[in-house]
Parts: sequence; C-alpha cells; structure tokens
Amino acid sequence: MSDTLAVVLAGGKGSRLEPLTRDRAKPAVPFCGSYRIVDFSLSNCLNSGIRKMLVLTQYKAMSLDRHINLGWRHFFCRELGEFIDVVPPQQRIDEHWYQGTADAVYQNIYTLEKERPNYVVILAGDHIYKMNYRQMVEEHKRQGADLTIGALRVTSDQASRFGVMEVDNTERVVGFDEKPDEPKTIPGDDRHCLASMGIYVFTARFLFEQLCADATDPNSVHDFGRNIIPSIINSQRVFAYPFVDENGKSDAYWRDVGTLDAYYEANMDLITINPELNMYDSSWSVRTYQPILPPPKFVFGSDGHEDRRGQALDSIVCQGCIISGGTVERSILSPNVRINSYASVQDSIVFEGVNIGRHAKIRRAIIDKGVNIPAGVQIGYDMDQDRRRGFVVSDNGIVVIAKADGVEHLLENEQVA
Repeated sequence: MSDTLAVVLAGGKGSRLEPLTRDRAKPAVPFCGSYRIVDFSLSNCLNSGIRKMLVLTQYKAMSLDRHINLGWRHFFCRELGEFIDVVPPQQRIDEHWYQGTADAVYQNIYTLEKERPNYVVILAGDHIYKMNYRQMVEEHKRQGADLTIGALRVTSDQASRFGVMEVDNTERVVGFDEKPDEPKTIPGDDRHCLASMGIYVFTARFLFEQLCADATDPNSVHDFGRNIIPSIINSQRVFAYPFVDENGKSDAYWRDVGTLDAYYEANMDLITINPELNMYDSSWSVRTYQPILPPPKFVFGSDGHEDRRGQALDSIVCQGCIISGGTVERSILSPNVRINSYASVQDSIVFEGVNIGRHAKIRRAIIDKGVNIPAGVQIGYDMDQDRRRGFVVSDNGIVVIAKADGVEHLLENEQVA
C-alpha cells in the first residue's frame, strides 16, 4: 500500500450533536470512554496498511489536532516515508473555508501531488465502523476503475440521507442521486437501497483532473456526491464496492452517530453482554491516545454502610477513575471521573474529568468534559426541570450537559433558593 494515500475529511461541525460539538469538531467527540470518533477511520487505515495520511480539519480543530499529535504520530516513521499530517484549509482560491468535500481535497491538491500516489482513498472521519481499505483498493485495481465507491445496503426510509446508487450486474455504477426525496431501491428488493458510504478510491491522476475541472465550474458546489460523481458515471469507469466489515459479527456494523440519540445508543450498545461492535478484537485493533494514568479504583466496600459501596455494574470504567462509595450502573466513564459517596449514575455517558458530588443522582445523561455536579443534585429525573436549567434534552429524553453550561453555579444557586 506504499502507493496509496488516505485523505480523511475531519472538518465537520456536527451541528446535530450540539452541545457536544460546541467546542470540538465532530470527529473529536469521545466514544467508548477513551476513544474519539476519528480513531475508527484512522485505525482502519493503519490496519489496512496505509501509512500515508492527511487529516483535513476546519471547524474548532484544536482538540482533534492535539489528539492526533499525542496519540497517533508515533505509529509512523518519517524516515520510511510514513506520516500522518493534520492540514487546515489552505484557502487557495480566496479566503473562504472549505466549500464542499471536493473543494476540501482540491485546496490540498499540491500536497497530494507532491506525494505522487497512484491511488487516493478519501473517507470521512466521523463514522463508526471497521473496514479493510486494502481489499477495496485491490478491487479498484482489478476492475481497472477510475473511481470505486464504498456501498452500504440501507432501508429505503433511511436512504434520503445518503447518495443512492444504481449498479449493473458487474457492480458498475449506472446511476447516482445525492440525498433523493424518492430513492430508487435495489432491483428485486423494494425495501432497501444501495447507499454511498462517502468512501472513495480514486486513481490519483484521474482525481486531480476532476478536481481541477470542478474547481473552475461556476455552477458547482464542489461536492463529490452532488457534482463530481454524477458528472462522470456515464463516461468513466465507476464501480460500487459492497461494504465488508472487520467486526467479526454476522451483521455489518456501520454507524453515523450524527445525532445525540444515535450517539447515545451506539455507546450504550457497548456495555451490553454481546454488543454489535466488538471493541475487544485484537485482530482489528482500534487505536487511540492513551494517557499515562493509574487503573480505576473502587473504594468503601466494607465500612458497614450498605448504601455506601463503590461499585460499577454493566459499565465501562476507564483509567484514572475513582468510584468512592458511589454506584455506577449501565454507564460509560471516561478517564479521571470521580464518583463520590452515595452518588448514583445510571444509563449515562460521562466524559473525562467529571466530578459527581455526594448523594447526586444522574440518569440517562451525557455529561461533557470537566463538569462538576454539586452534591445532592438530580439530573434526568424531571425533563421539564432540566430544560428550565438550560440543558439540552434530546428527542428520546437524554439530558446533555455541556462544558459551558456553568452547571455547578446554576445548581448550587438552585439549592440555595
């Protein structure tokens, strides 16, 4: 794979994930306690043998930039031509930010050309899945394709969120419609459509030609799905590659955790007995930044107080956490979380550095990094009260507390009143 370069599009704002994306890009949002969403795409590249990566950032990139610098650079050897580089917008044409997915790659075309790849893999950095890109590149070569598109079978009611493809019996793409109101179903299966995963393998020279042509088109919005792909399917060799995952399960796993409820559900699946996503498969490891922290600690288990017992049930508890006489059930704790005596945390996702005060009760909540929950507070038990406090409540009733909510002052004043 030394002739292949990966371009990871990681500049997404993720507005449907607010307030979790208020201070970070969507790919930098934590997942499964100690990971970030972007780790899945990067791990797929590494496990596939791709050792040249450009991560294109834009929206509030500091958290993402820091994560990659601390956790990913040591996997690559510059002396052997390996690298992972974080690249902000180059603003080659004017002072605008990236205008679309194709424009994001075009603004970095000189960087791509300098590496002289034969093939370029373009993918989003904000999806959760395990995939061997090597197999997709090999199929691209076998077909003599100009472009190969990762394809996912989705239900027809979901298809309007994707680019929808029509293919012939050789998997050649003969039709493409980006986010259609009435998506065309798979022949013989009127309940499913063939959707683009936003994963592309381009023959490099062909990609550069298309990007330059698109950049000079005044009617283009400079997007692969809306402009480039529809313009080439009738004249160039464009093929679909059916998604084959490396998750080791009978059903393929691919998640767009782009809403609060989708994000919550994907995390909660991880604490079940047999989760859909296997994070413990060493044959396809998901890598991340691992800070040097002590193991989690559970204290006050035998001091004579039956309701003061440090314990976690059906949960993921990361390094550095201390559960000091509190109870955690069906929850995920990121590093350095402190659960104090008599506190209860149920069905929740707790980010790094959160402190849960004594006697506090948390249920069905997502608590952002560094939040301090005062003693005795209840969150997730009264949706109307949580909304009055200024917290975001999702469609499914998940309470989200952001870093900037000033929750400790708000709730302390509430107690005084």
